[in-house]
Amino acid sequence: MTELLDVWFGQAKAGVLRRDEAGALSYAYDVGYLAGREPRAISFAMPLQEPAYADRIVRPFFSGLLPDEGARQRLAGALGISAGNAFGLLEVIGGECAGALSLYPAGAAPPSDDDGIEMLTPARLEEILGRLRERPLLGGEEGVRLSLAGAQDKLAVCVEGEGIGLAKGGRPTTHILKPFVQTLDGTVENELFCLRLAARLNLPVPAVEMRQGGAVPFLLVERYDRVLHEDGTIARLHQEDFCQALSVPPELKYEDEGGPGTDRSLDLIARATARPAADRLTFIRMLIFHYLVGNADAHAKNYALLYRGKSPDLAPLYDVVCTAAYPRLAKKLAMGIGGRSVPDTIQLQHWLTLVPDTRGAQRLLIKDMSDFAERVKGEADALLTAFEEAGITHEILTTICRVIETRATHLLRIAAKT
Repeated sequence: MTELLDVWFGQAKAGVLRRDEAGALSYAYDVGYLAGREPRAISFAMPLQEPAYADRIVRPFFSGLLPDEGARQRLAGALGISAGNAFGLLEVIGGECAGALSLYPAGAAPPSDDDGIEMLTPARLEEILGRLRERPLLGGEEGVRLSLAGAQDKLAVCVEGEGIGLAKGGRPTTHILKPFVQTLDGTVENELFCLRLAARLNLPVPAVEMRQGGAVPFLLVERYDRVLHEDGTIARLHQEDFCQALSVPPELKYEDEGGPGTDRSLDLIARATARPAADRLTFIRMLIFHYLVGNADAHAKNYALLYRGKSPDLAPLYDVVCTAAYPRLAKKLAMGIGGRSVPDTIQLQHWLTLVPDTRGAQRLLIKDMSDFAERVKGEADALLTAFEEAGITHEILTTICRVIETRATHLLRIAAKT
């Protein structure tokens, strides 16, 4: 028996996701949607067309809407569904995904965006933070249908001033709530520091703040795929990560496992984005920043395309953590630079592979590397002081600053060899 889920792009039914008796997925755009005014593709990998797309293209995209790795296993266990059953998981939690898509049983209209919100008392918030470990995204809780990619336990919420609420029905969320990772000390302070540092270096990055739920620290990261209008309504912007756009299954997100590296990422930017030259430059600056702050986990699911119109732009930075601050985490970069993934072995010639073999392009890259390396140390020290003045202290912050100083010194040394 074939099972169906309607796929909604904002307020329009874009198509139907099918699972056949063998478990294979397919996706077909709705004929009325294709004939409508300015229909938009749900993925760069699935341009508008009448014939259905097969499992090889469809599964990586829709699986990419779900949590990764351990979070997906725990969610599936809590729901009594196989972790490999992307269709079944989206049937339960696919109401509010990254981007502008939502999935509902065939024939069921999405709830109104005006549906309710449960504002959380301090006690209820603390309870939810505790439950996220066993039930990521609060999967299965009545009225909550949220899905987010990533390996970390987190939750999409609505923030109104100092209040935090759970979206019910079809209401769009505004922020991602990220508690600390139990097995790694200081991850909240770590990510807060890295994102704030990126902002100081004028990289595109969402607003982020740190709060407490009882004794539990957590981050609130503003969703860049949501827009708050003056009348209080919230619009969803579509997005997809690089794995989705390139039809790469999320479990193969690392370059060493077949995931996109810098070459495929830069090629995607050139083919897909509205401003390929500007976005290529921004992507390379993001690579430099990840290197400087010691984030070895900047894989292809941590880069995305953001659709403000028909053609996307490169999405802001997100999920930036200094992994080098944790001795037991892998040191190899998720995306190698010029074929090198061990940070200490990356030399200037490896960085130069990111740009065309012209004197002008190489000079611009070397200038960017030098500028970032020179500025990042002073900005990191100033940010550390600002954190202390705000009462945000953790020994991990000093470790991050040491990593930054070491990496910046290395970049300046190799850039000076020209």
